[in-house]
Amino acid sequence: MSKKKDNKIWKDRKRNWCGLPWTFTIYSFDEERVYVEQGVLNKRLDECRMYRILDLSVTRSFGQRIFGMGTIHVHSSDRTLKDFEFKNIKHVMEVKEQLSELVEQMRDKKRVTSREFIHDSDHDFDDHNGYDDDDDYDDQH
Repeated sequence: MSKKKDNKIWKDRKRNWCGLPWTFTIYSFDEERVYVEQGVLNKRLDECRMYRILDLSVTRSFGQRIFGMGTIHVHSSDRTLKDFEFKNIKHVMEVKEQLSELVEQMRDKKRVTSREFIHDSDHDFDDHNGYDDDDDYDDQH
């Protein structure tokens, strides 16, 4: 059994409150997947394919800004990870932009589209079958 070559584009460790990488959570991604590895004795490795990521956002608390860190919130359609985050990472805006570009590239490559539905209160399309309820077909004939 051969071990797969490590082709990570970005890799960093979750940091503690003052920015030191003294935790046992490692975040990384390559061109196709995002990885979250946790644990010391009992290890857990979760992955999410890039095209399953639906939305990214960044938060930076006052303490995170002081120590040059931030948190990337990832909303995904992955069954295992669902919504997850890269907490307390350095260079958060650059990492988020890099991740966002890879997500778009992979979605284009896999021809994955997301459908966004906008609710219009004037037109409730779920209740109509394509006909106007005010018109009475029988009265016209």
